[in-house]
Amino acid sequence: MEDLVERAQSARTDAHVPYSEYRVGAALRAADGTVFTGCNIENANYSNSLHAEELAVGKAVEAGHREFDRLAVSSSERDGVTPCGMCRQTLVEFCDDDLVVVCDEGDGTSEYRLGDLLPDAISAETLGK
Repeated sequence: MEDLVERAQSARTDAHVPYSEYRVGAALRAADGTVFTGCNIENANYSNSLHAEELAVGKAVEAGHREFDRLAVSSSERDGVTPCGMCRQTLVEFCDDDLVVVCDEGDGTSEYRLGDLLPDAISAETLGK
């Protein structure tokens, strides 16, 4: 688990955050152990900004991965940041409710399950697919 948090910490150094100065890094582990990282990339039009978790998911899916077991996130503030609602919904598309989400608090970590962070999420099942 420490390695995954360290990968998220490393990824946040690549963040492009000229407006908020709030760096976030994410490290997503696929079921086969492959790790994909992402960082937030801000845009002056905030709605076009990319979140670290989204970038990690996008890289993983592009590489053909669809099963994940653990995600670590770390912010420059080391404040225990959790994925935002939009990122939670993106994760639900590809991850089970039992995905472990590890949040870097600077002096330790907190762990959550995706299903606890986003209960009753919109899914293929709720859409009748």
